[in-house]
Amino acid sequence: MSRTKGDEEEYWHSSKFKAFTFDDEDDELSQLKESKRAVNSLRDFVDDDDDDDLERVSWSGEPVGSRTRPGSFQSLSDALSDPPAKSYAPELGRPKGEYRDYSNDWSPSDTVRRLHKGKVCSLERFRSLQDKLHLLEEAVSMHDGNVITAVLIFLKRTLSKEILFRELEVRQVALRHLIHYLKEIGDQKLLLDLFRFLDRTEELALSHYREHLSIQDPDKRKEFLKTCIGLPFSAEDSAHIKDHYTLLERQIIIEANDRHLESAGQTEIFRKHPRKASILNMPLVTTLFYSCFYHYTEAEGTFSSPVNLKKTFKIPDKQYVLTALAARAKLRAWHDIDALFTTKNWLGYTKKRAPIGFHRVVEILHKNNAPVQVLQEYINLVEDVDTKLNLATKFKCHDVVIDTCRELKDRQQLVAYRSKVDKGSAEEQKIEAILSSTQIRWKN
Repeated sequence: MSRTKGDEEEYWHSSKFKAFTFDDEDDELSQLKESKRAVNSLRDFVDDDDDDDLERVSWSGEPVGSRTRPGSFQSLSDALSDPPAKSYAPELGRPKGEYRDYSNDWSPSDTVRRLHKGKVCSLERFRSLQDKLHLLEEAVSMHDGNVITAVLIFLKRTLSKEILFRELEVRQVALRHLIHYLKEIGDQKLLLDLFRFLDRTEELALSHYREHLSIQDPDKRKEFLKTCIGLPFSAEDSAHIKDHYTLLERQIIIEANDRHLESAGQTEIFRKHPRKASILNMPLVTTLFYSCFYHYTEAEGTFSSPVNLKKTFKIPDKQYVLTALAARAKLRAWHDIDALFTTKNWLGYTKKRAPIGFHRVVEILHKNNAPVQVLQEYINLVEDVDTKLNLATKFKCHDVVIDTCRELKDRQQLVAYRSKVDKGSAEEQKIEAILSSTQIRWKN
């Protein structure tokens, strides 16, 4: 993709181009692993110690950029730590009528100093390759990222890409600035050519993958993602690319089927709860929630089955349970939630088990306005007595508080709680009956 001088001016004057920071992650890598981050975000909801099945994913971007002013730097790495504060490009931003000095006596060093101070000056007098490289070296030595980029724009416009790439290969600071600039302005073609020249195959593959973002048609995007599967990514990235392709393939099938069911108006779930948006291009966690909401009872063999999604994408138990709980609670499907936490051992005995902890189950149920009877059932499954009492008190599950105090033989706490129930209520009568019982040996 060729860039005109006007395009390059837009880079410096448009707010849509963000400044570089060392903390930036590659946007496409972030999108590629969006669902993995969602897995990590479950730590906000699940606080037990066993987090083995929640995978952590972290990314670190390659540092590019430099300080705006040289200051008192101890090393070049110190100088390359902050984003540039202002932007100056050759021949750009000159107000109408401003005086310009066309002196041909300016050396590369003089020119760079003027750019560094924010003064407008022409770079056109530097015609030989030697002068242009000298100008670039002076810009790099100034440690001003904007001046470096301004000179690079000039070199990009006046040198062939073969010569530009060859010279930047041995000038790593300038090379990193050019890569960052090309990413910012979206010059994918030149960026691909650069990575190909540098034999940086993984970055080349990632830049190719990035192009899917500009493809709006779902089927065309799916086919493009298929071409990315064989590219030289790392093993971890390759797995994510395959998952991305498979997920979009599933979404296209689900979307077409559900759109038909909704328009036909014969399926109860779609009549009661019309879809608010398309499922296409949604992250994995959103797709799982959608499936648990609209297709919870479907057989595992169907693409839209939640169990099928769990197995296909190796979704951890904690994430699956949390997502299914949220979806079914929103529909007030309490029987489904009961079945979600019911397990059976090899002898046929059943018990309740929650990989996210029953205290979290209670919190989520309350947020979805579960009735007191349902809340009490799950509060009673909380093993820690203090946590159980706190939850029961917080959500006014009086029977749980009363029964727990009786089991603990804690007369003082029961007397104190009596003031929190309504006068003449069944709960007050129950407390009075317990307090007057001669069968209980109170501990206080």
